[in-house]
Amino acid sequence: MATALILGFDPHTVPGMDGDGLRAVLDAELARFADHGIDASMTLVAPDEMAGPAITAALVDQDWDVVVIGGGIRKPEPALPFFELVVNLVRRHAPQAAIAFNTSGSDSVEAVQRWL
Repeated sequence: MATALILGFDPHTVPGMDGDGLRAVLDAELARFADHGIDASMTLVAPDEMAGPAITAALVDQDWDVVVIGGGIRKPEPALPFFELVVNLVRRHAPQAAIAFNTSGSDSVEAVQRWL
């Protein structure tokens, strides 16, 4: 079975975000993976000093086929240094995994399928 790890910011830690609403979208998306025969896991982090270790732990937890780096990490320009950190953690700790990008919290399955 193919494996995928989705990395993103915990919506409860982002100011101005509807944390409960976005978390419901993310949980629904995670459930969709099983419908496509993909074993998926999600790691959501706060944008703080604990994010790097949490992401590293998720990356080395198993051999991932695809790692999705969510838009909350990639898109806002102030998050660019954090995005660079995440890309380099994936490259270092899951070098066999393809890196994919979603456009929202509800199309991670399609992002993974592009690389399987």
